[in-house]
Amino acid sequence: MAGWASPAGLSAGRRMAGEGDRQDARHLAALSPTLAAAVSDACASVSHNLNGQRLGRKGRVTRERIVAAAIELFGDNEEPVTLGSVARRAGLGLTSLYNYFPDLTDLLLAVLEPVLATAESGYLAVLRDRWPDEQLYENCYAFVRSYHAFWARNSQLLHMRNSLADQHDERMMKHRITSTRPIIELLVWQMGRNVAPGQHSTSMASMVMTGIERSITLVTDHELRALVGIPPELNDDRYLRAGASLLELAIRDARGDTA
Repeated sequence: MAGWASPAGLSAGRRMAGEGDRQDARHLAALSPTLAAAVSDACASVSHNLNGQRLGRKGRVTRERIVAAAIELFGDNEEPVTLGSVARRAGLGLTSLYNYFPDLTDLLLAVLEPVLATAESGYLAVLRDRWPDEQLYENCYAFVRSYHAFWARNSQLLHMRNSLADQHDERMMKHRITSTRPIIELLVWQMGRNVAPGQHSTSMASMVMTGIERSITLVTDHELRALVGIPPELNDDRYLRAGASLLELAIRDARGDTA
């Protein structure tokens, strides 16, 4: 009879729906509360899937599930991150994943959005209070250390982004620039200047930040450390303190010029 479902069929449907809800909850629960909230916020801002279908609650939650599974996979550092591995981790078919993400770069951007949303509490907050001259090194070190901690938590994701950017993936290049811009602006403000294109302090902040990022890229990439010859037992702090010292010198120099 059309429109009729047997009790057994209804029971099986409810079991499948319940299993899907548990999968969704499990992946978000694996993230920190701040990151889980950022994933939900980022997915809530997407209104349609790639087929032009409006996302209801189920579609939004499925997108959350995919993004959370990808973040979880990036954190494991045990399996290469591909669309297939993300689909398996999310408990979905690859065809279902393609309804939301056409390629790996698009998925990476969706993952980077909530991860970078945690940068405020991760390291940007350290830059927002004016650093007194007498505690300048201590604050520089606190920033570099918090930036290193952020990279260590998200190293595989950020290394993949930078690798693609180095291969001239335009979307990843733009993301890398956009994510660094707030740091540059706040460092220039710490120097006592207004941000202006071509200004010496802007160039100095960019150069120092490039050095800090590259050194942190090195110490958080185990394969690169091995190639360079950095032993595993060597403390990362030697590089962090060197970066903090360079940052202190740049800010003191700029403040001296301002005075």
